[in-house]
Amino acid sequence: MKMPEKIQQQATQLRESLNKHNYYYYVLDDPRIPDSEYDHLMRELQALEAQYPQLITPDSPTQRVGAAPLSAFAEVVHSIPMLSLGNAFENKEVHDFDKRVQKGLGVHKIEYVAETKLDGLAVSIRYENGILVKGATRGDGNRGEDVTLNVKTIKVIPLRLQGDDYPPILEVRGEVFMPKADFKKYNQRQIAKGEKTLANPRNAAAGSLRQLKSRVTARRPLTFFTYGIGVVEGAELPNRHSDILQRLQKWGFPISDETQIVNGVQGCLDYYQNIQAQRDALPFDIDGVVYKVNRIEQQQSLGFVSRAPRWAIAHKFPAEEALTQVLDIDIQVGRTGALTPVARLAPVNVGGVTVTNATLHNQDEIKRKDIRIGDTVIVRRAGDVIPEVVRLVPEKRPQNTQAYLLPDKCPDCGSEVTRIKDEAVLRCTGGLFCPAQRKQALQHFASRRAMDIDGLGEKLIEQLIDNELVKNIADIYSISHEQWAGLERMGKKSAENMIKALEKSKSTTLAKFLYALGIREVGETTASILAQHFGNIDKLIQATKADLQKIPDIGPVAAQQIVAFFQQTHNREIIQHLQTVGVHWAAQSEPQTTDSLTGQTFVLTGTLSTMTRTQAKSRLQNLGAKVSGSVSKKTHCVVAGEKAGSKLKKAQDLGVKIIDEAGLRALLGD
Repeated sequence: MKMPEKIQQQATQLRESLNKHNYYYYVLDDPRIPDSEYDHLMRELQALEAQYPQLITPDSPTQRVGAAPLSAFAEVVHSIPMLSLGNAFENKEVHDFDKRVQKGLGVHKIEYVAETKLDGLAVSIRYENGILVKGATRGDGNRGEDVTLNVKTIKVIPLRLQGDDYPPILEVRGEVFMPKADFKKYNQRQIAKGEKTLANPRNAAAGSLRQLKSRVTARRPLTFFTYGIGVVEGAELPNRHSDILQRLQKWGFPISDETQIVNGVQGCLDYYQNIQAQRDALPFDIDGVVYKVNRIEQQQSLGFVSRAPRWAIAHKFPAEEALTQVLDIDIQVGRTGALTPVARLAPVNVGGVTVTNATLHNQDEIKRKDIRIGDTVIVRRAGDVIPEVVRLVPEKRPQNTQAYLLPDKCPDCGSEVTRIKDEAVLRCTGGLFCPAQRKQALQHFASRRAMDIDGLGEKLIEQLIDNELVKNIADIYSISHEQWAGLERMGKKSAENMIKALEKSKSTTLAKFLYALGIREVGETTASILAQHFGNIDKLIQATKADLQKIPDIGPVAAQQIVAFFQQTHNREIIQHLQTVGVHWAAQSEPQTTDSLTGQTFVLTGTLSTMTRTQAKSRLQNLGAKVSGSVSKKTHCVVAGEKAGSKLKKAQDLGVKIIDEAGLRALLGD
């Protein structure tokens, strides 16, 4: 078939692009495009070469497995090449694979081993007389890099094989990877130290194993699963792949718990669906599953094609990463006042879902990733997690882009935006006034431990906001009987009950009122401490950060949040409005000093019959005690009610003093 010049140019461009990205991925461990984009380019080149075989060149990426090893490492030649696998992206391609295997073997149903396709770095480990002598990366399939010293730092890889029935020469093959939880912890430590983070678990594994200094590798939380063998001399191994894996486990190698024997193509597809459903819960990253013919003699009979075995195939999951462009950056104000930058994206399909928005998390993340409006970026979506912008594609950045800075005023209410030291999040100080925070502020204000407005729940609050009957928490006391009765599922009787509940709530305590305001860092305990210390709200409003930090248990973060809240004029106006409509509390009495519990820590557990635990907690705090939710050596006393649980047992184990409800009542002077 005559080949058009345009096709030849297209193939040349594809080869150059794929070879360049092979270098980024395999040699530098710094991929510039998502796997889905790479797969798309590869399949496009494969289709052209299938149509025009004369296009195939020795340096074509379709003829290679990876990339040449780095010159910094000694070269290792693989006695048996470490080949890559063919890919299937649709169920039909798996059916086609199974048909080819059936035809090649002349049988109608095949026994397969199904395994998770780990997203790490493939390695070969050679043992001589049970001793680890060589570790190598896959490299280009024929030649890899000598990473023996680095492999030895991975604790799950045995330096000496267990037992005594292993072959004199054994080459084990598997995947080095970094578990998701360890990857996250490592990056958190790096951020805390102000140092560079790792891009993703796959790059973390590859970059860690290919460190020139093995002590660096030793500090990285790497692990390993074996999935096969290479050279074996001096012994016969079982004739089924699944049995070989069990033998390798006996000799000391970890294998994946998700590996299963399945029958026929339907068994393969059922396994795929099951693993895909578990994907997000797995402790490690995978990008698909692998099906292997189980019987070794059948594998040998099928042989190889090009650079891949005929007896195995990788069934890849829908891409969780894709390329798209940042059209704009908007700011969303959350219920707690947190300002979250959101990238508005050119629509792109990621994991089977069209994505148009992705979180940028916070200002620090925008700066670290250097994301700007107009940039081409990689977007990731894992399961039901909100899509996020993973990284910039720098070579596609337009000219004259500007670094993005979050605003210093809330876009919803215009209030000042603050950032607490050591926090990444910027927050609106609008509090009671900010429309974005209105719903949560009302729910909290009406809750049982705050103003305790019976019947004012989430659905009713939503109606109040949707019907624009409230703009802040004080407005609920100004809603008329007719307006209440006009709401959905509310009649005259319900309206009367609501007005009675509102009237009842007006009589409260200063501690409950302060807690109801929803000031950040001010929970029930802190609200009680503030009420006891200041006695009235006017003194608290005038308090400085220094004044607040003199109070036991009020730290600098809480002090800053309290001052910031009361500095906002609209917050003070709402407090005044609440008092004007009749919200009041008894004058704060002086704290009791008889049998003072100042400096002592109590823990409540179980059910009390004569008071609620909340009431007990409040009364203990009025005597100066601190009430904690957990038992430790520093706990002075545990109050154990009926059906006390693990806290009681821990107190007994630690020798902490334990009293019952009668003892508590005596302590309180009842």
